[in-house]
Amino acid sequence: MSQGVPLLELRGIAKRFGASRALAGVNFSLRRGEIHAVCGETGAGKSTLMKIIDGIYQPDEGEIVLDGEKVVIDGPAHAMRLGIGLVHQEIALCGDATVAENIFMSEINASPRAWMDYGALNERASRALARLGQDIDPRRRVGELSVCSQQLVEIAKALTLNCRVLILDEPTAALTELESAALFRILHDLKAQGIGIIYISHRMVEIFAHSDRATVLRDGRDVHCGNIADTTPDALVRSMVGRDLGNYYPPKQDAAAAVDEAPLLEVQDLADGDRVHGVSFALRRGEILGIAGLMGAGRSELAETVCGLRRPSRGAVRLHGRALAIRRYADALKHGIAYLSEDRKEAGVFLELPIEQNVSAMALHRVRSRWGLVRRSLERRLATELGRELNLKSDGVAIEAESLSGGNQQKVAIAKLLATQPAVLLMDEPTRGVDVGAKSEIHHILRRLADQGVGVVVISSELPEIIGLCDRALVIREGRVAGEMRSDEMSEEGLLRLASGMGTLKTNRQPAEEMN
Repeated sequence: MSQGVPLLELRGIAKRFGASRALAGVNFSLRRGEIHAVCGETGAGKSTLMKIIDGIYQPDEGEIVLDGEKVVIDGPAHAMRLGIGLVHQEIALCGDATVAENIFMSEINASPRAWMDYGALNERASRALARLGQDIDPRRRVGELSVCSQQLVEIAKALTLNCRVLILDEPTAALTELESAALFRILHDLKAQGIGIIYISHRMVEIFAHSDRATVLRDGRDVHCGNIADTTPDALVRSMVGRDLGNYYPPKQDAAAAVDEAPLLEVQDLADGDRVHGVSFALRRGEILGIAGLMGAGRSELAETVCGLRRPSRGAVRLHGRALAIRRYADALKHGIAYLSEDRKEAGVFLELPIEQNVSAMALHRVRSRWGLVRRSLERRLATELGRELNLKSDGVAIEAESLSGGNQQKVAIAKLLATQPAVLLMDEPTRGVDVGAKSEIHHILRRLADQGVGVVVISSELPEIIGLCDRALVIREGRVAGEMRSDEMSEEGLLRLASGMGTLKTNRQPAEEMN
């Protein structure tokens, strides 16, 4: 890694949006051949800073220096010509176009010719993908590709522009563990070629495994920059939130009480004829039960089958010892079983609606008059009360959900479930894509609900979350229960061995404490 003139420097960058200050004198540098993590809570200024580098926003103050020369980046097209590529968290490709067309979209749009040599275009796309070690067919429609392959197409698109600076925003948020590992191998290859990589992530494990340096933004200021080797996850988190989070995970349920408690929810030999094959488990009042397993193992499908979003082919679901007839999700809600989808934007919240309408959407019986009309005062009171309980940060409950940070959108999704007054909560990736402070808050919210007698099921791809939060964990493999672990038995090795079909590994290792 070169220690000479920085590849990219930002000096005293400031940006305001009306009365709101997004950035206040931020300094940042990127070296050739390094992976530089940018960390911070939601709203800290990360996205604004990256959009300034990409020319989407212009800074109010400060200067940008690229390869030792001051530059004014007047738009994304100019950034591309300068060798700056930004891969957004939300993939921005055209699903109906081919891989090659997406990679060279700007060139196609700018071409004065009425025709295009697609043979040559496909060959160039193949070379770009080969640079990443990929053999994706350039003639395939992007919509047919996996999320990981689409992400690699985005990176290939950036590299065709002689990319010197590659910015990645939460690139592993929707990837499996194997896909993430493949992506990191590619990033290290690009690093070895001298490309400077800015890596935005909330995942401490990834930051410490792959980054050379880290810069922390808080409230629009850079509050820390240093070598990863010289810091710790705890110290980085303290810099991000401006305080010591103390107990990142809340205390767990008393083991003796859990044994004595009769099952709240019982699932027996449940199958859907496709992805779920004869799963049985029990959940007690006040317990947080983790469901772990590799992506594609059938974890989400199991939760969807329990709550009626998928039709079961056999099996039984009992609540308080009584068999339930759940044919659709409305039946599950009526019985007190609520499900939080892993896809917050598609199935968790109505982004274009106000917070208050989101919260009441599945509990209209609580806010309507005897003539069936929604009483806005009741709706507002319900949203305000649940927002206060969940420490929702917003300018009132009449604003649209899309104006909130990711962590607060997740709290709205949780409030929407709590409005139904559930006995059982099925939470699929409840902290995906939220910062460490919001994660800790959500963990404590779930424990508080469990302490109130709610049974909570947490599906998570983050093993430290399963280990740190859950009282017990089931591991699902190929649609079946591969094993179960009590809190004092859990380790990342043991969970992974069960998930991969290798059996249980006996270990004295203490539960992981990384804040993933």
